[in-house]
Amino acid sequence: MDPILIENLIKLGMAVLLGGIIGVEREFQDKAAGFRTIILITVGSTLFTIFSISMDPGFTQTRIAANIVTGIGFLGAGAIIREGGRIAGMTTAATIWLSAALGMGIGAGELLFVSLATLVVIIVLLIFPFFEERIDRIRESRTYRIVVAIDKGKKIAEVQQAFKQNSMHILDHHETKSGDSVTGVWRVIGSVKGHDKVTRKMLEDKDVREMTY
Repeated sequence: MDPILIENLIKLGMAVLLGGIIGVEREFQDKAAGFRTIILITVGSTLFTIFSISMDPGFTQTRIAANIVTGIGFLGAGAIIREGGRIAGMTTAATIWLSAALGMGIGAGELLFVSLATLVVIIVLLIFPFFEERIDRIRESRTYRIVVAIDKGKKIAEVQQAFKQNSMHILDHHETKSGDSVTGVWRVIGSVKGHDKVTRKMLEDKDVREMTY
């Protein structure tokens, strides 16, 4: 059998294997880009790189590689969505982008280096979320929307004071008036414990008509 064919088949198998390893983690997390998607991205990038090298062994072969980076950026952007006041899908988009990079490395023949890089990626995806969780317990951002009667407008100032008393930093604040009610909106950073105290206080306050966060 042709040695070049054997080499390319090995690269293809590596792309399926390493893409599958990352894809399993994404599938387990129930993300938009799961098992099959990550494998296809890794295999596709591998094939593009192999074809780029075989069709154009000169100095212009990097043009296809550059287009892979650009094209995969559009694919990753489709995984990013807005959920309320938060942006979701950033990790999935980054994983798509990185899977393409691994495929390019496999296609270029850097099998050992790509294998080690995949190990690093798995460590980041599996272990680092525990650090993120601990950080979120210390510092979490929330957006509060509180509605009170217009004759209870001073309650807005009390809410703001409650944030400060619980060592919470107000990033943004604005108020609006509609009919017989006043609405205050705050974007606040603080500990989960501080957020819980403010939330509990507002839920128990009979002057608060409506609260969302």
